[in-house]
Amino acid sequence: MKLHNKVAVVTGAASGVGRAIAELYAKEGAMVVVADLNGDTVSEAVDGINLAGGTAVGIVANVTKEEEVQAMLEKAVITFGSVDILVNNAGIMDGFRLIETLEDDLWERVLAVNLTGPMRTIRKAVPLMLKKGAGVIINIASTAGISGGKGGVAYTSAKHGLVGLTKNVGYMYAKSGIRCNAIAPGGVRTNIANTLGQIDMDGMQVFREGAGTQRSEAVEPIEIATVALFLASEDSKFVNGTVIAADGGWTAY
Repeated sequence: MKLHNKVAVVTGAASGVGRAIAELYAKEGAMVVVADLNGDTVSEAVDGINLAGGTAVGIVANVTKEEEVQAMLEKAVITFGSVDILVNNAGIMDGFRLIETLEDDLWERVLAVNLTGPMRTIRKAVPLMLKKGAGVIINIASTAGISGGKGGVAYTSAKHGLVGLTKNVGYMYAKSGIRCNAIAPGGVRTNIANTLGQIDMDGMQVFREGAGTQRSEAVEPIEIATVALFLASEDSKFVNGTVIAADGGWTAY
């Protein structure tokens, strides 16, 4: 088992990519804290992991709220004793908005979830990892974080910021035994599309014009989870401060 006795906290872990990561980590021996907004789906994910022979606990947590982020990390420490792996997966989209159709509240909400949230979770996790002299942080970014036309302006800006956060943390704490990397998925079959809200069709059209470079069939969450397993394990011990694009070659164009 690649993650035997490791403690992993995964945000947005009740569905989609986050759930696939939580389930795979548990299968590989990790003790997992499943964090998400929806209590029912958190319980379902935790029950599924435990029934399959893994070890998981759940917590309802909103990464935009400091006190809930604190409670999430405390849950890991109280239940399992530490935090070895943090996966920042929680995220929302912005309807492919062009800047001319973007409202302030949407901008602020997208940045709060997709960028400020990960900053807060990392800020709470790093002191725990420093005490151990080791730790792994994985941020789920997006192809929108390494190019300009893969999402709306708020989503793209937030994911670019998340890539910058990844590189800074990875570099600054490398000598302390903490690695920080990001995964930039292309289109994945998850329920994040439910957060699109009001879609800007002009922005969507520009997005669709470049989408033909991806493979034709939808990407499943497990295909991103396996990259997250690699980054969490000793297999990637010399990988730090970088972004792995898991996009079927989309950003190669």
